[in-house]
Amino acid sequence: MYIRNTSLKMLLGLCCAVCLCMLSSCVDEDEYADNPRGNFEALWSAVDEHYCFFDYKKKAYGLDWDEVHERYSRQIDDRMTSVQLFEVLGNMLGELRDGHVNMYASWDVARYWSWHEDYPSNVSDTLLSRYLGTDYRIASGLRYRILDDNIGYVRCPSFANPMGEGNLDDVMMYLATCNALIVDIRDNGGGLVTSAEQLAARFTNEETLVGYMQHKTGKGRNDFSKMAEQRLKPSKGLRWQKRVAVLTNRAVYSAANEFVKYMKCFPNVIVVGDRTGGGAGMPFSSELPNGWSVRFSACPMYDKDGVSTEFGIDPDYNVGLSQDDLLKGEDTIIERARHLLAE
Repeated sequence: MYIRNTSLKMLLGLCCAVCLCMLSSCVDEDEYADNPRGNFEALWSAVDEHYCFFDYKKKAYGLDWDEVHERYSRQIDDRMTSVQLFEVLGNMLGELRDGHVNMYASWDVARYWSWHEDYPSNVSDTLLSRYLGTDYRIASGLRYRILDDNIGYVRCPSFANPMGEGNLDDVMMYLATCNALIVDIRDNGGGLVTSAEQLAARFTNEETLVGYMQHKTGKGRNDFSKMAEQRLKPSKGLRWQKRVAVLTNRAVYSAANEFVKYMKCFPNVIVVGDRTGGGAGMPFSSELPNGWSVRFSACPMYDKDGVSTEFGIDPDYNVGLSQDDLLKGEDTIIERARHLLAE
């Protein structure tokens, strides 16, 4: 994830520099041997010194990283194969319950996806195609059209690529005559925070406090900087002045989770759908002695009230896809948003 505003960019630059310096020394091949035991200790220590959610996860579900070390250490044997080691280390990382935690070998990626796989998807490509039709417009990765009740609909499936300000001006101009707007980010797994900021900046007329951020200042599990403000400035381009509904589901993650965090700060915005998946830690990468790369959350972010959004953000209106509506060819979440915007 990447932040565009100057003050946030400076803060993130400092955060990245500090974290990368620490991460580059945490798996020193001179300190840890390239064998199963050495790679295990290198990985556990890197996470121990630089992961940012230990206290939060301990309170949430009782995570004890020392106990994790003891339990998984008993599974390490120098006679084990690389595949067996990968499985054990991947399972250990899964104890963090963090979608930003991954380990990469040439044949596989260790990941934790239960944050969305264990929940209803609450989105249907077939239904989305019905609402978009075939004559929708496309700009900067956005698909948009005007629905038959004069409500604008914008489908934003990813923040993986930069958004052009001119493109966003054209989108806002085309939808300007609509009575209200739906921004559907269901299944948006994130990408660039800059893109999330660019889009959110179209819905505020004043600089707004949208959250806070910290970075690690030492190897201790509680060694963090003071909370620094995240402030979002309004776009210099065309801005939306009417009501907005943001549609969410559990697969909304990382930069998309940040987008929801921003939008909930604005008075004309409602969030409709399911709780988001979360992902409130800025991820950084490192490498084990055997060459496997690892990334994990190192800089925590919070909402405007100082509350972590690592495990997601609740909608204003909790709505799921109804099987009856699905059979009728209707998207329950879109229809509920249209009803709320029309009130």
